[in-house]
Amino acid sequence: MTKDFPYKLLDKQQLSEQINRLAASGTPFLFVIDYKAERGYVIRHDELDERFIRFQFLSTNQLINQSTNQPIKWQVNPLTIESYQPKFDYVVDQIRKGNSFLTNLTQPSEVQTNLSLLDLFQIGTAKYKLWFNGLFTVLSPEIFVQINGQTISSFPMKGTIDASLPNAQEQILNDPKERAEHATIVDLIRNDLSLVATNVKVKRYKYIDKLTTNKQDLLQVSSEITGHLPENFREQLGDLVFRLLPAGSICGAPKQKTLEIIEHAEGYERGFYTGICGWFDGKNLDSAVMIRFIEQKGDKLIFKSGGGITSQSELIKEYEELIQKVYVPVR
Repeated sequence: MTKDFPYKLLDKQQLSEQINRLAASGTPFLFVIDYKAERGYVIRHDELDERFIRFQFLSTNQLINQSTNQPIKWQVNPLTIESYQPKFDYVVDQIRKGNSFLTNLTQPSEVQTNLSLLDLFQIGTAKYKLWFNGLFTVLSPEIFVQINGQTISSFPMKGTIDASLPNAQEQILNDPKERAEHATIVDLIRNDLSLVATNVKVKRYKYIDKLTTNKQDLLQVSSEITGHLPENFREQLGDLVFRLLPAGSICGAPKQKTLEIIEHAEGYERGFYTGICGWFDGKNLDSAVMIRFIEQKGDKLIFKSGGGITSQSELIKEYEELIQKVYVPVR
């Protein structure tokens, strides 16, 4: 973070109050909240300064990507499988004891590249792009929630496969582990939305998105869940958002016990990784889960990634998925 960074870091109560106040008055703003839903930023549209913050979301209608003429150098230095295994084994043991059905296990990997955080933001082709000068870049494919009128929608994403594999789509849709993982997260998100909305239903179940990256093409499985909000939801938008946090897709189920398992297993601070960022345009909300996350740590870049662990998970496959997700989405 540059020493001149002009925005104040807020606590949970301050975040909720500011979101409520600005949404009720119809004032556009950007917000960013960390994984533990304890701190973050709320920045009014007229206070945004592109020297410090840049963002491009689905709803901003400005998804502009710059090409680069230079080859992308990209070397990933993940933790070893020997270091990953005890974390994996602990999570699987907790699942087999009945303390969790699904746990999202993540780890940091150092990446060596010829690109800066701003370069990554500019060339990335993600649905949600966010750059905080000196802190991190997000290139996320995953929607958190969207609110249009009184309809709230969530699009949980669970299940990833190399698109070049034979019958990749059939593999990912029919794999027993992936099916169980996706069904669990859809049920969790449906329950979460029921905390703030009525008439909650699964509108689309298990559809495929294709992602192009600097390493390979990937297929990812998503579902769409919708609900109906009260007329006065904008006056309580901050409270609504915090009732849904942390995002179900990046922790697991049941949520509270799984958060404790994650805290014990991971051994590092996620920080803003797997938190959320959002844009309120004065009427509607568009927000993302902050995955595909690259953080500045001194002179190093750290890419945080992971995947869902179930009772059917295999060590090698989960370790490979963690590394597979360390990529830059490009055309």
